[in-house]
Amino acid sequence: MGLVTIRMEVRRDGGPSHEVEFLVDSGATLSVLPWTVWRPLGLQPKRVMRFALADGRTIRRRISECRFSYQGLDAMSLVVLGQRKDAALLGTLTLESLGLVLNPFERRLTPMRMLLAMSVGV
Repeated sequence: MGLVTIRMEVRRDGGPSHEVEFLVDSGATLSVLPWTVWRPLGLQPKRVMRFALADGRTIRRRISECRFSYQGLDAMSLVVLGQRKDAALLGTLTLESLGLVLNPFERRLTPMRMLLAMSVGV
């Protein structure tokens, strides 16, 4: 299919913003911000989570919240505070927060089909 990258603005509420080129990773739940991005934004860790790597190792990474903006859409999402060599990845939780989904055939982000369950007759 090929790699899909997009440019998106990230920021801390009330803080500076930074445009980042993300690799869209439909297999990742959380987005990752490299150290060189999250540090100047002033993001603060909220907790630590464990992650399994493809080679079987387990690593620990700090988690925070970050505001993502893309083509007029704006949403908060959890984000992994990456280390210096970590790549910028855009995960499904952030995409869903923005109401977007990856179309792998067109290699672009498209609006998600939103479903709402309603009860009828009480």
